Parts: sequence; structure tokens; C-alpha cells
Amino acid sequence: MSKPVVLVVMDGVGETPETLGNCVLRANTPTLDDLKANNPWQCIKAHGGAVGLPTDDDMGNSEVGHNALGCGQIYSQGAKLVNESIESGSIYESETWKDLAGSVIASGKTLHFIGLLSDGNVHSNISHLIAMVKEAKKEGVKKVRVHALLDGRDVPATSAPEYVAQLEEVFAELNDDSFDGRIASGGGRMTITMDRYQANWPMVALGWDVHVHGKGRQFASAQEAIETLRQETGAIDQDLPAFVIAKDGEPVGAMQDGDSVILFNFRGDRALELSMAFDGDESFDHFDRGAVPAVKYAGMLEYDGDLKIPHHYLVNPPQIKDTLTELLVEHGIKEYAVSETQKYGHVTYFWNGNRSGKVSEELEDYCEIPSDVRSFDECPWMKATEIADKVIEAIESHQYGFIRCNFPNGDMVGHTGNMDATEIAVESVDLQLARIKKVVDQENCILIVTADHGNSDQMLEKNKKGKIEVRTAHSLNPVPFIIYDKDEKHEMKEGKFGLANVAPTVAGLMGIKPYDSWEESMLK
Repeated sequence: MSKPVVLVVMDGVGETPETLGNCVLRANTPTLDDLKANNPWQCIKAHGGAVGLPTDDDMGNSEVGHNALGCGQIYSQGAKLVNESIESGSIYESETWKDLAGSVIASGKTLHFIGLLSDGNVHSNISHLIAMVKEAKKEGVKKVRVHALLDGRDVPATSAPEYVAQLEEVFAELNDDSFDGRIASGGGRMTITMDRYQANWPMVALGWDVHVHGKGRQFASAQEAIETLRQETGAIDQDLPAFVIAKDGEPVGAMQDGDSVILFNFRGDRALELSMAFDGDESFDHFDRGAVPAVKYAGMLEYDGDLKIPHHYLVNPPQIKDTLTELLVEHGIKEYAVSETQKYGHVTYFWNGNRSGKVSEELEDYCEIPSDVRSFDECPWMKATEIADKVIEAIESHQYGFIRCNFPNGDMVGHTGNMDATEIAVESVDLQLARIKKVVDQENCILIVTADHGNSDQMLEKNKKGKIEVRTAHSLNPVPFIIYDKDEKHEMKEGKFGLANVAPTVAGLMGIKPYDSWEESMLK
């Protein structure tokens, strides 16, 4: 290997000439502009089939993006895995489904579903929920309750009423003397339940009280709750407060001994903590769960294969092998990974093919910088400076052959819908990229700059009526892939490439033969 390689992932920084809501073009980015103007680069695909999702209408996300970046291959992921399982019926043949559904069929108890109520296809899909509700009735389940987390992040910001109406229509068709299906509770995904990386356990505690115990502000229906809370707070869906659906002052869906519970999200990062709460024994101490009902619990997928979270799940995850880390370990190359909490799991767990532990304790060093617990548009620079500090320290240590980092700013601030803050977020990354580039020159490294998906590049969109509104979801745009080497202009092939082509390109720059299972390198 001739030179160390430093790979920078600018999370949520897509590439498009379209100017509507494009905070990447609006931002002042002299470093990124210079890298593109004077070095080989191209756009690569970061959504749909390029990352193992069903169609090119499916936006990419950081989990599948980092899987593809880190393993050089395309695996069926998330929605596609679940789609295949539902279409084949194998999900209903699983021991977990038979156990949870069979238990409540025999006892007459309730089958609960918790999850993100949208068709964003990033964390969940409402079609999966509807398919399981219909199957539950078909098999003889008498009572179903849905605990609906509101999206407004992977779908339009105030679209929750549409999804609630869609589910209510299904219940209206199914409900009869033998079946009772209702929405029981809910709230915005950034307010309750769906915390990640154990950054804000009180979010999970609030969700637990609402979903499990039925404790919270009561409303007659989910539509009433959304309309009232929006009017009172002005919040978009993801930030709406928690609510409980009640009749005659009693919650309609508090969980009882003998019930079964399915978390129908397929993406893992924001499903782990609730799973830990359901699966935890008496030693669980992240919050006071109160009286814990004796329920059977399962996730849609195994959200963490190494930690075995949850204990039971409906669909087997992809078995990812032959990752870049495994290849580097085989060649004795030491590597370093760093990000702040919000994306730390992406440069470690997801990068390494959904592996919690290290491939080699001796050859891998990780660094997590704690994220602030606050709205990211209040501090759009986030921890970019601290991440760059650690990257520079790693380069100057001369210990590592491969260094990777993730700057979360473009994604996390982009999700807030605050365009002014997102411009600052993109500029903050550019400032730190300049610092890293300077040290790359001094220490004779190769710098790669890319992203895992778009977001900050499309902050506005036209709705079906032609009205421009805020977009908080990821974009379908490609992402840049830039190679900077002060001593050599590395030529790239022409062609249609995606995130899975990055690992073999890194291997090529290092002079290492890639695995036969990988996609091709972009190098000529």
C-alpha cells in the first residue's frame, strides 16, 4: 500500500443542478467546489436498487448506504426483505408470528402493532402493517391495536392525516362482531419512542407510558389528536406531542398480560431501545417502566445481530459478509472510524455489515463524539470541528492505513426543514473538509469525499397542487464521489456506479485485490 486513504462521508449531501430548495448550492462551499473543479469525480447512485431497495422510487438512507459503502455489494434490504417475506407468505410461517398470533387467538387477548405510520420505506411501510392486520383477522385474532408514530420526515411534513385515514378505512372494512381494530396511541417520531444510539432515553420512556400504559393526553380519535395538537403547537408531524385514544375516559389500547406486541419498523437504529425495554428483565434501568405487562414481543427484523436485539423477530436479516474491514484485516491494515453519536453506528456497525463488535481488536480503533441533545437547527455545526480534530489526529499519528468519518450535518439539520440552518450545516462541513485536506497534503494521503444519500440538496418540493412546501425527507439525487491525491490524478471509468462501487475503489487505491463477490472498482 503506497498511501493511507482518508474517506469522508458528508451525510445527506446530494448532487443536483436543480436549485429549488438546494442548500448545497446555496451554501458557500469553496473546498468542495475546488475539489470538484480540479480532481476526478463523478456522481454515484445512493438509492433504490443501488442499495438493495425495491424500486428507484425508494429513497436511500444512512443504514443501507453505509452497508453498501462498507461491503462493496448490494443486498436485499429493509422494505425489500419484508416485501419478499409478505409476498411469499413466509412471514406468517415463521415461528415468531405463529407464537404471537396463536397466543392471542387462543386467549382472546390483543395483538398490538407499534411503528412509523407512513409509506416512506425508510423505517417502515404502512402496507406491511395493513397486510399483517388483514392476516391477523383471517387467522382469528379478535382485537388489534395500532400505536402510530407520525412521520413527516421521510414523507411530506404534514401528511399524517392521510396515513391515519388510510388505516382507519381498513379498520372500517374489517371491523365486525368478530374483530375490533383501532388506533390506540401515537405521537411524533422525534418526540416519543424512536430515539437512537441511547441519546435520549426520556423519549423512549414517554413512548412506553403512552403505548404500554395508556398514560397521556386523551382524544377521541387520532385525527382529532393531530388536528388539535397541530393547532396548539404549530408543529409538523415528526414533532407533534404524544396522545392516547380513549373512550369514556379509559385508554382503548393499554397493554395487558397475555397480549402480543409487534414493532413493525424494519430499520434498526430507532427500534433498538424500545426493543430493549420490552425484552429487558428486572435489571433494566434506563427508565422506570412501572408495572411491566407479561406480553410476547417481536420486531419486524433482528435489529442487532450481535447483541441479539430483539429476542424474537419475524424476518431474517441479510447475512452480509466480505466487508472492506474484513479485507483490510486480512492484509494487516489498521483502520480508524469516527463520528458523533448520531452517525457513530453508521461508520462502525452498519459499515461492517451489521456487526456490533470489531473484526479485529488490534486493527480497528473507533471514536464516538457525544452529540448534543437538542434540535440540530439550533446548533447546525454540530460536532464537525471535533470530528475533524480526531481525523487529523489519526492522520498525524501515522498508525492507520484507512481512516473514515461521517459528518452528520447535512442530514440531521436537513431533516429539521430549516433552510438557513442547513446552509450553515453544509458550510460547517466544508470548513472542516478544508482542514482535513490540508493535513492530507502534509502527510501525503489520498482523500475520498462522498455521501451516503441526499437530503440538504432538496429542502423544498412542489406538492400535487403545485404549491411549494418544505421537504424534510431524503432526496433521490445521486451523491458526489471525489478522489483527491496531490501527486496523481486517478482516472475513473465511465459508467453507472453506486455506493457499492466505493469499497472496491478504495481497495484499488490501496493496491489490494478486492473480493470476487464485490462490485467493480471505478478506477480505470
